[in-house]
Amino acid sequence: MRERLFGMVFFLIVFIFIEFYTYSGFKSIFGSGKAWTYVNAAYIVQSIFIIIAMYKLVQGLQSGTVMRTAAANFWLGIVVTSTISKLIFCIGLFIQDGGRLIGTVYNFAHAKLTYSGAEDFVPSRRSFLNNVALGIAAIPFGAMLYGMAKGKYKYTVKNVQLAFTDLPKAFDGFKIVQISDIHSGSFDDIDEVKRGISLINDQKPDLLLFTGDLVNSQKDEINPYIDLFASLTAPHGKYAVLGNHDYYGMYGEPEHNKKNYWDDFMGKFSKMGFTLLNNGHTYIDKDGQNILLAGVENWGAGRHFPKHGDLVKALNGVKANDFTVLMSHDPSHWDHHVLKHEKQVHLTLSGHTHGMQFGIDIPGFKWSPVKYRYPRWMGLYEESGQYLYVNKGFGFLGFPGRVGMWPEITVIELKAV
Repeated sequence: MRERLFGMVFFLIVFIFIEFYTYSGFKSIFGSGKAWTYVNAAYIVQSIFIIIAMYKLVQGLQSGTVMRTAAANFWLGIVVTSTISKLIFCIGLFIQDGGRLIGTVYNFAHAKLTYSGAEDFVPSRRSFLNNVALGIAAIPFGAMLYGMAKGKYKYTVKNVQLAFTDLPKAFDGFKIVQISDIHSGSFDDIDEVKRGISLINDQKPDLLLFTGDLVNSQKDEINPYIDLFASLTAPHGKYAVLGNHDYYGMYGEPEHNKKNYWDDFMGKFSKMGFTLLNNGHTYIDKDGQNILLAGVENWGAGRHFPKHGDLVKALNGVKANDFTVLMSHDPSHWDHHVLKHEKQVHLTLSGHTHGMQFGIDIPGFKWSPVKYRYPRWMGLYEESGQYLYVNKGFGFLGFPGRVGMWPEITVIELKAV
């Protein structure tokens, strides 16, 4: 309780500082003439609007509806977009004001040493630098508004072809479609979700794999979408594993109700036609040959993430020469356990990072701030003949939008060479 109160007070202080500092920057740009009259009024109105948005968010948190309605997503998006854009503007002002401080000290010292009698030691802000700071801040502002309006449902298909010398010949051309991080509690437009489901089916997967985070925090978040995900088809089956968010609702349940909660949640996967591989494996058969499909519960590096994944258990009893595909939600598991395991895992499929829902993903270049937290954060990685693919996720969490890191449907075609 004390930590939460401290966090709220700290956030309030930062919010007030950013608002007043941004206000001072706008006054530097528009502070003369009639323009300032209108800008001043507009800025006051937007500050009131942001305060209302924050109040609505607090209401949503208290009622348990935050990030589950279009309205809640709107209020959250406005607060995040406004805060980040203003923060970038403030950084530009701060850099300039740092130079002004040095200039002030120099002017003061020079006046005292030369007995010039000057009284105005403080240099004014430069219009050009003010406008540059404003222009830079406008870029994320516009991008984030687009990410809220369009980006969060801008489903993209990533095609990946992987060749293996030991892939059974019957699986040459076998198509695995991966989705990850549905986060159904954040959806606010069922028609857009339907479009995403149709796009998955359009890929005509042989095998459909979901690598965790069905919900944000509560099992019933998926209820409005169960029939939609049940409509996904794949002749060789639909399989899933759990992500870190899938456990959080159970953690909050009273001890006597945890089993009932968990049984009900597991039943939702069955209703959607997905088979859960909780630290287990199965064989996918085709024309008399097979590949091994294994799945682990969530295992994530760091003390805040559940560590229920058991790779030893999942691969218990398998043959050394089994061609193996592993589903593991958190890509950190690959470095910590998969690469170190005695059994070669040919392909591991993960998600979790979302590409931070913000970044650049163009041919030849990819970047997101999340790369400084997760070395394996998006796309394909290879080490010692073993592959990891990290999917950017189907849904969104926290900020109700995506900028550059569009929701992903991964199509992996296996080739025998």
